[in-house]
Amino acid sequence: MSNDTNQTAEAMFDKALSIAEKHLDKAIQEGGALGPYVAVAMIEAAVNAAVDETSHEDVVDMLRDLAAQIEADAEAEDED
Repeated sequence: MSNDTNQTAEAMFDKALSIAEKHLDKAIQEGGALGPYVAVAMIEAAVNAAVDETSHEDVVDMLRDLAAQIEADAEAEDED
């Protein structure tokens, strides 16, 4: 993939993430005391929708990448 294609894909993902975060924030507020459960339920709903739109393999790969990012962030915080 060319650098321009990578940048375009990254920009598209950043926009999609912004939209998702906006809707997640509203859902958490609407949930009130159930907010933490709403956040987890949104993960499950998003994964199910992603599988419907792509494939199990694509979603598993993306989730592995996300888990690696979370672990790297946690390790970086531990070092500070």
